Amino acid sequence: MSMMLGNAMISIVTTSLAYLCGLKVYRKSNHSVWLNPLYTVTLLLFLLLPFLHMDVKTYEKGSSIFSILLQTAIVSLAIPVYKQYPLIKKNIKKITVGIVSGGLAGVVSAGAFAVLLGFKGNVVASLLPKAATLPVALSVSNSLGGTASLTILFVLFSALFSLIVGPRVLDRCNIKSKTARGLAMGVSAQALGANRSFQWGEEEGVMGSVGMTTTAVLVSVFIPAGMIIIAYL
Repeated sequence: MSMMLGNAMISIVTTSLAYLCGLKVYRKSNHSVWLNPLYTVTLLLFLLLPFLHMDVKTYEKGSSIFSILLQTAIVSLAIPVYKQYPLIKKNIKKITVGIVSGGLAGVVSAGAFAVLLGFKGNVVASLLPKAATLPVALSVSNSLGGTASLTILFVLFSALFSLIVGPRVLDRCNIKSKTARGLAMGVSAQALGANRSFQWGEEEGVMGSVGMTTTAVLVSVFIPAGMIIIAYL
């Protein structure tokens, strides 16, 4: 019992300090997308764990409190969504079209990418749900027989790429609509995109949150349904 408590304390303190360091670097870099704490903190923890003589499973158990806090933070996104409900209701048709087309594009592009590179089996299952938020993507990948580590890699790479390229594409295409910009980032870059949208403004952030959460639901439906249809063809 004391060993478990000790491992939990080490995991919590190490994670907190790593995050503070990553956040400081991110702010010093003028919020460079390449130095987002999600990636710098992950790398720092990866380097620190061997020095702490702690394996990944022990660290996961010790830092489980952060998963609970993350769920609370996600629920808190309902507050700005509620405040912007009249705006959502007003643009519901545009939002629906944007989310459905974006979710389908994410799944289809993943399938095309897998065919192009000749991926098979569990690699395809790990790649297909890349358009969803990480928890949903892991759940879908697991149900299809995918590999968790590959799914995490695909989701994070997809989110980082969209976070870097997305704002530039929106600017180049002269897209000024706050609704369109928020939805585009939420659908394509998931949580990172929603976070970037909130930096632009509350309206964009709300649309990013709506795009992120709804796309996750649609992807979790699209992929299993598509696999069933393919199996019957």
